[in-house]
Amino acid sequence: MIQFTRRARALALRTARHATLAGALLASAVTAMAQTETPIGTWQTIDDHTGQPKALVQITQDGNGELNGKVIKGLAANDQPDRRCSACTDARKDQPILGMTIISSMKKDGDAWDHGQILDPENGKVYKCKMHLEDGGNKLVVRGYIGVALLGRSQTWIRQQ
Repeated sequence: MIQFTRRARALALRTARHATLAGALLASAVTAMAQTETPIGTWQTIDDHTGQPKALVQITQDGNGELNGKVIKGLAANDQPDRRCSACTDARKDQPILGMTIISSMKKDGDAWDHGQILDPENGKVYKCKMHLEDGGNKLVVRGYIGVALLGRSQTWIRQQ
């Protein structure tokens, strides 16, 4: 009888360990899947004219559920860490591009994010912005436009791990 109780206890303990491990694996899989279903994360921007990497942009979500993105690293060959947005005309004028918020107020709209703005630090212009994920969440198509989305340009950014 004592031996049976020990076996039952050992079996129960092993079952509990397996259940805990399975739960942890499931939770990490759900977290990884959720990350690829939103633009939240770090993205390598690609210049739509040259096809070359330009910067790393980190997209985060604020308390209102809106997405914002800031430049965390320049990648262009001639990029200087102290480079400033001399062409900007708003409060960002002459501010360092590194650390600058260039995407703001993006709201979820179906399978995309819309109703926000994006700044092009090269020319200082602020555009309306919309974006959507492709390739299982590994690519982010970012479109900046004036007026209607047909009058704009798109860049495809690559998710960084």
